[in-house]
Amino acid sequence: MNHEPDIAIVGAGAAGIGAARRLADAGLSTVMLEALPRLGGRAWTRRAAGVPLDLGCGWLHSADRNPWTRIAEETGFAVDRRTPGWGTQYRDLGFPAVEREAARGAFARWNERLVAAPPASDCAADVLSDADARWTPYLQAMSGFISGDELERISAEDYAAYDAASTYLNWRVPAGYGALVAASLPASAEVALDTEVEAISLDERRVALRTRAGTVRPRAAILTVSTNVLAGGAIALPSALDPWRDAAARLPLGNDEKLFLEILGNGPFAPESHVLGDPHDAATGTYSIRPFGRPVIECFVGGAGARAAAAEGAAAAFARAIEQLVRLFGSGARRCLKPLIASDWARAVTIGGAYSHALPGQADARIALARPLDERLFFAGEATHRTDFSTAHGAYLSGVRAAEEAIAALAQTVRNPG
Repeated sequence: MNHEPDIAIVGAGAAGIGAARRLADAGLSTVMLEALPRLGGRAWTRRAAGVPLDLGCGWLHSADRNPWTRIAEETGFAVDRRTPGWGTQYRDLGFPAVEREAARGAFARWNERLVAAPPASDCAADVLSDADARWTPYLQAMSGFISGDELERISAEDYAAYDAASTYLNWRVPAGYGALVAASLPASAEVALDTEVEAISLDERRVALRTRAGTVRPRAAILTVSTNVLAGGAIALPSALDPWRDAAARLPLGNDEKLFLEILGNGPFAPESHVLGDPHDAATGTYSIRPFGRPVIECFVGGAGARAAAAEGAAAAFARAIEQLVRLFGSGARRCLKPLIASDWARAVTIGGAYSHALPGQADARIALARPLDERLFFAGEATHRTDFSTAHGAYLSGVRAAEEAIAALAQTVRNPG
């Protein structure tokens, strides 16, 4: 491993790979230090039941302007442009059309109030309406899916910024979003997997990144670690970085997890169908059935549902998902369902959750977190993007931005070495 590269990148997820691609174009030597034994970070495709399954990000959000769409097309990854079935309910099971319309209406009215008359508290829950109280659990479930937490802990300003920027065009990568991200690392980037950075310090000339494999001393470094890692104590940081730790703490990772059930035989499950488990349960799962015709059901839980999955373990989470599906599809469905694989993002110590959300009154923390320190430490990751946070494309774009900042800083050092 090159212990004195031009730039070191801490983290080999979507942000780190975005930075590495930009730095490769600039001809700078790069070393990536990744605590996990794999590339991709929160983009992770695993094979199970003979098919690729995304345990992390799975949708090309704002796909028409998402840089991963272009990268996929340039590198031979197919892109599926069919409309998601999220708003549908197979055969109206447990959620008839009249109730779906009422629930969506309550969500639309909440969203309109949030944008048109944002609360002084900046708390997204403060625009809930008593008139729509019946659908508050549904709105909390949606908040869990979208932001990973309840509305009481969501900044209205932050949520509205994402909403305004999104094109709400969502496509998929059949081979896996995680597979696409991992395959996009430039060949010139040197990567040290299973290499956790234990401490960061600065001297007069270089940044020092201490790892079990030795200390790497680049001219500059780009940090792409999650906000929960940055705010925690896993990496010893100089006191000069206390403001960045504080900003990260104001942008905690929410809770979202995925569970995949294998379908045995045919069963009552139609390809590319969808159901919401229980619209009156804030901890409900949402189920994508036979995506791409594959013999699996993808269960997505957020907020309270994801916290329960993390606290109680995968077996309990699978049991809860199966019970919801049996209530909808009948007792005969049980014999067709087998637990397959599940994510555990909350307990992954090098990540610590799903994706970031700003706490009420803290949307400006994204700006603070993105600022460089001393023109030698640069920060990237989905949490540093002001509008595309919580997405792999936001992470990628932040990595490109941090790389460009680092390139400019190093060029200035060359022009003015004293």
